[in-house]
Amino acid sequence: MLLKSGTVLVTVAIGIAGAIALFWALNKLAELLPSKWEHRLKPYLLILPAYLAISLYLLYPTIVTVINSFKDRTSDQWVGFTNYADLFTDKAFQSTLFNTVLWVIIVPAVTIIVGLAVAALTDRLPSKSEKFVKTMIFVPMAISMVGAATVWRFVYAYQPAGETQTGLLNAVWTSGGAEPVPWLNTSTFRLNTLLLMVILLWAQVGYAMVLLSAAIKSVPAETLEAARVDGAEERQVFFSVILPQIKGTIIAVGVTVTIGVMKIFDIVYTNTNGQFNTNVLANDFINELTTNFNYGAASAIVVILMIAVIPIMIYQVRNFKEQEAAA
Repeated sequence: MLLKSGTVLVTVAIGIAGAIALFWALNKLAELLPSKWEHRLKPYLLILPAYLAISLYLLYPTIVTVINSFKDRTSDQWVGFTNYADLFTDKAFQSTLFNTVLWVIIVPAVTIIVGLAVAALTDRLPSKSEKFVKTMIFVPMAISMVGAATVWRFVYAYQPAGETQTGLLNAVWTSGGAEPVPWLNTSTFRLNTLLLMVILLWAQVGYAMVLLSAAIKSVPAETLEAARVDGAEERQVFFSVILPQIKGTIIAVGVTVTIGVMKIFDIVYTNTNGQFNTNVLANDFINELTTNFNYGAASAIVVILMIAVIPIMIYQVRNFKEQEAAA
């Protein structure tokens, strides 16, 4: 343990020292230039390492991935749009797309609604109770997605009829004499997919609650008092006064959760690995890459994800600019 801790400390120290040495060298390089050029180029020299890191770890892999999506499973020969055609004509992939769309539609919307409700209700509690309740709701955010999925795997666990039910949900379900249900194996009405969504909701509601609670508290008290003086009920105050003023935060939470949902694979991989009609795009990518070793199809799936995320990111950037302009 001491050896590992020492290694971590040495690594961090070397990283910090290296960063300081790099920026010192760049600063000295700028000072060697004529005064006129020093002031012009110094900012660009100081941000050069960041641009190089982005190019090396983000732009280069992106370009390679796009290129590989037009090659065969071993990335040796060009196959054009074959990978995309094979994916979109495959019924299993069509089901995967449908599941992903369900996640994108349901999870962000429910996260915002529940987060808003929890934020509005906890804000009315006494100070000490409010802090305790919010802390308890936020705790799942500290758990990794794999950890959260494992916890809920025990909740959904199934044992055949006649055996002791180790899963919490089946223990409650069978307490009234009903037969145990293999929850994660039941794809009727996408029930197992909906139950997997509950895991992410459990983990994300605390995040939404914290941001939305802060936004609600930032609404000017004078505005709320004026609405109440004019005869508005609390429901009207919330929907007609508070919600319009925290619209920016709601959008930010929705976009952040949506992007996270589109990349989700931990929960699906841990509980079903995409079986029983629960597959999603990110999990399909992992399986194509590490199980089927089909690099062409895996790259094509990543490109599809990127294309789907780009409009959401553009919308978020425009929303930020509109907020800045309004401020």
